[in-house]
Amino acid sequence: MSIPKILVIDDEPGILNLVTAYLRQEGYEYYTATDGLAGLKATRAFKPDLIVLDIMLPGIDGLEVLAQLRRESNVYVILLTAKTEEMDKIIGLSVGADDYLTKPFSPRELIARIKAALRRMRQEGRPSEGHLLSFRHVRLDVAARLVWVDDHLVELTTTEFDLLRVLAEHRGMVLSREQLLDKVWGGAYFGEIRVVDVHLGHLRQKLGVEILATVRGVGYRFEDEGL
Repeated sequence: MSIPKILVIDDEPGILNLVTAYLRQEGYEYYTATDGLAGLKATRAFKPDLIVLDIMLPGIDGLEVLAQLRRESNVYVILLTAKTEEMDKIIGLSVGADDYLTKPFSPRELIARIKAALRRMRQEGRPSEGHLLSFRHVRLDVAARLVWVDDHLVELTTTEFDLLRVLAEHRGMVLSREQLLDKVWGGAYFGEIRVVDVHLGHLRQKLGVEILATVRGVGYRFEDEGL
């Protein structure tokens, strides 16, 4: 990966100045937008590797921006919210955010989340010749990050693909939420554990086949039959 490109969409000058100062210190290329429409235009022009997106924006809010983004891009999105209600976070994640932070937040924590996401992208970009996972209903090309369900290509976000890959690689095993957080978000993740449940629910809807079982009180298991 070349120099990472980060887009920050937030209407608070103090937040923008603080975050961009840290991004500049890390050597990232960055761009900012202060409303939803400008954020969408910047995404299309700048083509960022990762977006930091505030929910409360003038014009169209962050959730609508996110919904529009997901119709055209799988870019990694970290959602910022000043609200404390759990439902706001769940709604944001359910329409396609990969992660979230609640304001006020530590800029060091945000940078740590960004670094972890970019590290995953670099690892995913390495050649993985012949790394195919094939089952009765689902087939994954890990190198190309493509998923087919019964020969139909399915569009997944970065986080959804990683969850499916990890579960498929451990077919038949029950993985706890903590294990999935560690394998997908990284060991430095300190966010809400329910992020796993939200992404698994969205993943199930997209796959349309019952291959992700919930083991109550324990975690999740991939149950598609091997070939």
